[in-house]
Amino acid sequence: MPDGSHLAFRKSSYSSGTGQNCVEVADAPGFSAVRDSQYPDAGHLTVPAPEWSAFLADVKAGRL
Repeated sequence: MPDGSHLAFRKSSYSSGTGQNCVEVADAPGFSAVRDSQYPDAGHLTVPAPEWSAFLADVKAGRL
């Protein structure tokens, strides 16, 4: 798993506007990293770029 200290995380546009249930995402060459904004020190999940793109396409199309 890549070290997350060099990643620039941003709050997902799909996160709750009330500050709860927030997901943060960071893009890097070849992968994206996802973490819980309430527990950023707990680590992150890395997802290969093609799978992340497919996931976002499904979310935007309402399939998930």
